[in-house]
Amino acid sequence: MLRLAAKTYLLLLLLLPLLAGWRRFLLRRGQRHVWFPARALLPGPAAEMTGSSAPAPGVKDVLVRHLDFLKAAALFLFILALARPQQLNSYRVEEQRGLDILLTLDISGSMAAVDFKPRNRLEVAKEVIASFIAKRRDDRLGLVVFAATSSTKCPLTVDYDILKFTLRDTELGELEDGTAIGMALAASVNRVRHSAAKTRIVILLTDGVNNRGEIDPRDAAKMARDYNVKVYTIGVGTRGEAPYPVIDSFGRRRHVMVNVEIDEPLLREIARTTGGLYFRATDRDSLQSIFAEIDRWEKTSIQSRSYYEATELFPWFIALGLLLLFLVETARRSFLRTLP
Repeated sequence: MLRLAAKTYLLLLLLLPLLAGWRRFLLRRGQRHVWFPARALLPGPAAEMTGSSAPAPGVKDVLVRHLDFLKAAALFLFILALARPQQLNSYRVEEQRGLDILLTLDISGSMAAVDFKPRNRLEVAKEVIASFIAKRRDDRLGLVVFAATSSTKCPLTVDYDILKFTLRDTELGELEDGTAIGMALAASVNRVRHSAAKTRIVILLTDGVNNRGEIDPRDAAKMARDYNVKVYTIGVGTRGEAPYPVIDSFGRRRHVMVNVEIDEPLLREIARTTGGLYFRATDRDSLQSIFAEIDRWEKTSIQSRSYYEATELFPWFIALGLLLLFLVETARRSFLRTLP
């Protein structure tokens, strides 16, 4: 790609027709030198042998007549050099602004319910979350788990392999049983509140009712709002009753039906307070759709800028113009010399 950085100097090209008109005026007034010797002026048989008054011009004669055109070409090159011709090499730089997303996962005992058959809620949630992680690019993600207390399993990171390994390693029974939604949300907000990212998100997944912890979930939601942290809440579990595994008195594993209790009004209030959304997942497909929906809503911002590297070409034009002038003056003073 070529560009003229100082196009205004192209106005000097108007000098070329003016100089051509001046040359034409001088030619009409009379020659200032002898272009070539006319043999018709020489008496004797030479003129009679040709049968004409003057011979056709030779190569040197033509060159002498056009030396001024070569000088005009040199002037043309100098004017182009003043206009600063440049060769542009453009390239695009993409600046990606990633998000900070903290996944807050309930691992209380009720997550063992097998209403997402053939596996329990926690196993399906881990699988869907792993798929969500695999779709993110240039975002920092972390993992907080909670039951009666909360624990940071993986701080915010871009090493998704470590995050997925930590997620696979998460099991039921790691923490004292219970559901401390307020504690979990407060811990998650504390993890992201010092982040420099423009968008900070907590995805809180639970299947129960807040029954443990010293922090009220509504206070934790206000804390998230104050730190500009958006919270998406997901209630996990079928409606009505769900099969829950128990060990009977004979040591046999069997399933009993238990009521599914999810505090949906609370989860809606948390999401509304922070500018997020509440979702209800009643099976694996709906849970997967929820994370796909969040993935569509929360995209990494990409900005692109174009840069140019300019290579100056005017030295070549100057060099070529000087070469033309050198050849013209050398020829005029040697084999194309004229009189006087």
